[in-house]
Amino acid sequence: MAAAAHAEKQAIPFSEAELAFAARVAWRNEARCIGRLYWRSLLVRDRREVTTSSAMYGALCEHLELATRDGNIRPVMTLFAPAEPGRTGPLIRNRQLAGYAGYRERGSVLGDPLNCAFTEEALALGWEPPKNRSAFDLLPWILSGRDERPVLYPAPAHLIKEVSLSHPTLPWFRELGLKWYAVPVVSDMMLRVAGTEFPAAPFSGWYMGTEIGSRNLADEGRYNLLPLVAGKMGLRRDERASLWKERALVELNAAVLHSFSEAGCRIVDHHTASAEFGRFCALEEAAGRPVSARWDWIVPPLAGSATPVFHQQMCDLRLRPEFQRPTGTAD
Repeated sequence: MAAAAHAEKQAIPFSEAELAFAARVAWRNEARCIGRLYWRSLLVRDRREVTTSSAMYGALCEHLELATRDGNIRPVMTLFAPAEPGRTGPLIRNRQLAGYAGYRERGSVLGDPLNCAFTEEALALGWEPPKNRSAFDLLPWILSGRDERPVLYPAPAHLIKEVSLSHPTLPWFRELGLKWYAVPVVSDMMLRVAGTEFPAAPFSGWYMGTEIGSRNLADEGRYNLLPLVAGKMGLRRDERASLWKERALVELNAAVLHSFSEAGCRIVDHHTASAEFGRFCALEEAAGRPVSARWDWIVPPLAGSATPVFHQQMCDLRLRPEFQRPTGTAD
C-alpha cells in the first residue's frame, strides 16, 4: 500500500514534446498575462537532467542568450528537474534573472525597494556590491540544486542587455541616468503539469512599456520617479487636480518606448498589447476554449479606459497546466 502511494507521487515521465506542449498551454492559461497571442511560439528547453546549481548557472546563461538575441527578443522557457518526494528540486531564489539591488539607508532606499530583502540575503551569502553603489546595480543569482544549498553566482552582465533611457523631445531626461533591462525572465514561479511540479521554470518574453514606465519606475513603492520627472517638467505639484502625476507618467512611458526602440529592443505599447489580447480571445473562442483572465492584471496601468480590455468581462478560471507563485509571496 505504502509502495503504491509512493509510486503515485513520482514525477510523470513526460516526453520532451509533451512537456513543451504543456508549458505552452500553461502560458495560454495564464490569467495575468496580456501577451498570450504568441503562446505557440514559446521555445521550451528541456533541462530536466540538470540537478546542480553550477549546471543551472550555465543553462540560465544560455537562456539569456537565446531570449535576448541582441534585442530581437523571443519567448523562452527552461525547465529544470521536477520536485520529488522529500525533495523540492532545483530552485532559483531571484524574482527575475535581471534585477536591481535595493539598499536600505537610514530610512530610505537606494535602488529598487522590491529587492531589499533579496539584496540583504545576497549580502549575507557574501555578495560584494560595487564600491560605488548606485540605483541600478545588477543583483547576483542565488541558485540551489538537489542538495538545497543556496549558492551565490555573479550576474552575467555581458548577457543582460540594459537600455539607457532618454526622451524624444525632453533633452534633460537622459541626464537622469535611468535605465532598465531588456528581457524580463520571471524565475520565481513554479510550473505544475498533471501533478508534477517544476519549481525552477524560468520564463521570459518581452516587456509591455507600462510594466517599466508605470510600475517599476513610477510606483511609490518602487523607484517613485513621478515627483522627480514632474519637477524637471516644471509642473506644479501642490494640487492633485493639476494632474501632474498623469502628465509625468505619460512622459516617463514615452521615454521607455522611445529608448527601447532606439536600442533595437523589442517592446510593445499598451494599446497594441490590448488589441493583441483581443485577437487572442477571438482565436480561443473560435477554438471552443474559455479564456482565463484577471482584470486587475490585464488592464494596463496607463489609459486603461482607452483600451478595449477595460470594457471586457474577465474571470480567473484557474485552468491547468498552470504557473503558481511560491507560497507566501504577493500575487
